Amino acid sequence: MKSIRRPVVTTTSTLGRLLLLMIVSIACGALVAGLFTPATALAATVANNSINMFNQLPETLDVDPPAQTTKVLASDGSVIARFYAEDRHDVTLANMSPYIKNGIVAIEDARFYQHGGIDPTGILRAVVATVQGGREGASTITQQYVNNVIIQNLVSKGDTSQVKLGAQKTVGDKLKEMRMAIAMEKKYSKDQILQGYLNLIYFGNGAYGIQAAAKLYFNTDAKNLTLPQAAALAGVVNSPSVYDPVAHPDNVVTRRNEVLGKMLAQKKITQKQYGAAVKATLTVHLNKPSQGCVAAAMAPYFCDYVQQLVLNDPAFGATQDERSKFLYQGGLTIKTTLDPKLQQVAQDQVNATISATDPLQRGAAVVSVQPGTGKVLTMAQNTVYNPASKPGNYMGNFALPLNDAKGNSLHGAGGFQIGSTFKPIVYAEWLNSGHSMMTMVNGAVRDYPVGYNWKNSCGKTTGSYDPASGTKLLPNDDPNHYYPMTALEGLYNSINTITFQTAAALDFCNIQKMATAAGLADGATNKPYDVSKISNLIGSENVAPINMATMMATFASGGVRCDPIALTSITDNTGKSYPVPGANCQQTISKDVANGVKYTLQQMLVRGSGYLIPLNDKATAFAKTGTTDGNTNTWTIGANSGISTASWFGSYKGIGPFWVNQDITINGHYWVGVDGANLAGTQWAGVMNAAAGIPAYAAQPLEKPPATMLATTAPLVVGVNDPKGTDAPVQPVPPAPNQAPATTKPGSHKKK
Repeated sequence: MKSIRRPVVTTTSTLGRLLLLMIVSIACGALVAGLFTPATALAATVANNSINMFNQLPETLDVDPPAQTTKVLASDGSVIARFYAEDRHDVTLANMSPYIKNGIVAIEDARFYQHGGIDPTGILRAVVATVQGGREGASTITQQYVNNVIIQNLVSKGDTSQVKLGAQKTVGDKLKEMRMAIAMEKKYSKDQILQGYLNLIYFGNGAYGIQAAAKLYFNTDAKNLTLPQAAALAGVVNSPSVYDPVAHPDNVVTRRNEVLGKMLAQKKITQKQYGAAVKATLTVHLNKPSQGCVAAAMAPYFCDYVQQLVLNDPAFGATQDERSKFLYQGGLTIKTTLDPKLQQVAQDQVNATISATDPLQRGAAVVSVQPGTGKVLTMAQNTVYNPASKPGNYMGNFALPLNDAKGNSLHGAGGFQIGSTFKPIVYAEWLNSGHSMMTMVNGAVRDYPVGYNWKNSCGKTTGSYDPASGTKLLPNDDPNHYYPMTALEGLYNSINTITFQTAAALDFCNIQKMATAAGLADGATNKPYDVSKISNLIGSENVAPINMATMMATFASGGVRCDPIALTSITDNTGKSYPVPGANCQQTISKDVANGVKYTLQQMLVRGSGYLIPLNDKATAFAKTGTTDGNTNTWTIGANSGISTASWFGSYKGIGPFWVNQDITINGHYWVGVDGANLAGTQWAGVMNAAAGIPAYAAQPLEKPPATMLATTAPLVVGVNDPKGTDAPVQPVPPAPNQAPATTKPGSHKKK
């Protein structure tokens, strides 16, 4: 058989590996010598050539700040949630245990404080180990730091495909890292390099940097690590998978004791310390961190709101990727408006209304804003913020519209039909147009045929309540309120027919403008509230609870509308501040009109449809209830000068027979029909009562409207069944003998 010739030397043979390392060693040795000896003193040509070749390699390396953990804080500084791509918390060298500093040097680079970035002795030792068939690393801490910085920079830029690890690196890659290590030693002190290294390296199980590792494995800070703990973590760095304190504790103990032996040999610890440390039991107190809104300590839906505000704002990056990097890697401190004490009350209220896992699968939500500032104080709902498919888990935010004004997703539910809570807008325009709240209006008018002469100077209003056109007559909640009454009484008792008669005397375009001035918008499109359909006069359109709270806050602040805001400041880990959206507070409604609305809606609480709402202080507050067809959506919205709250209970999974809230039992209580003053009203009162005890939200007395709004005027109605809509005075029609006036018959009312 013919013999097969084999190459004498290959790169995989022992001799090949030896020659390769020798080539690198000669170059590196010459370079190291060059750090201390002028090149002219090196007689060998190979040395000069090595230096020239090495000097042509790039030496600059930008040490960008590594990815840091972002914290979202409530108004009192408590942590709501954390966001991170890598769990890392930078600390100074002074805030690290001396044991971890000495331990990492002892095991990774004993001559760290003597060499100039690369270690010739270490390289020669690696050569010998290779010749003998073994393996020993030659990289210094500085070289490892350079390698980690290169990887971190590539990851930060999204160039993960360019990352090279271990055997993937060429001789050129290693030489370039050596060159950069030498340059780094000239630019930074040893302690700066060690600090950067310990804050950057990976300790396994998602922990980057010594502070995160100390928290993860021992639930302590880096500065408080004991000798056995620090030695264990120093040993993990070599191979976080092999020396995993959770998966392979025995390996960690062996490696820890090796670190301790090195520390003893280098006189970093005493024999007594060594003896005690090697006998110590490895006790891991796993404190695995969690991040994002799913793990929020409170208010997960508010957390998501904050998250979307950052991800949607070009001020934090031109692209979605840049904004995501800003949030997850920027080490931000995001301070928010959330009041944690009130938030807990709001959360307790919605949880008590109906459990997330109740088979009925109904929703409950509360959102509060501060009048005059727009600060969002609470945002609670009864579902569980979790993407897993499970009853009660729901990622949509009941409080928010689908999108923001620019069309960016807010993860909102898109709002709900608001029922009679729209009536204050019609009433506000009634007052704004110069009408008195004491004008008698005919509540008996129920027929509005197709072609009725509605006035709308910016469009066309359609719809009908007329059996002749196939629709029913306009209904009230019960048969006892079809008679003339004042506009004031019509609002606080929430009478549909009064709302329609007042609207018939107004320009619908101005009603729409009043809605916008108060802060209302369509929950799906964020366009102005639609008044082109007469059914929207009594709330057939979807509006988000946060907009309903804004509406009442506008009235509460004397007509000053503020956009809702959740952010008060954003700073990064260098202390740099970033702009946050302002509330854009403006006087959009006259103070007199706002006072007129508040005056009337305060009476809703004491003798109208909100009479049974359990609010402690009804003298300084005002509110409006609302209920839609089938009691599917129910509301109480209201405010005082200190806080405005929108409370909703209803069916968020659909509409139709299954989702009506009639003939229903909730928490053991049977309801013929759930009205706005019931569950939503109780939630609302719970938050408002709690806020009354907080000085920052103290309520001031309500201001009276001007005398002209309270003046008695001649009865004014729109002609009954008059398609032209001409104004015609009529005589008041008294209630039937067996019917008490609404002012003497308090109660809660459902509005269609």
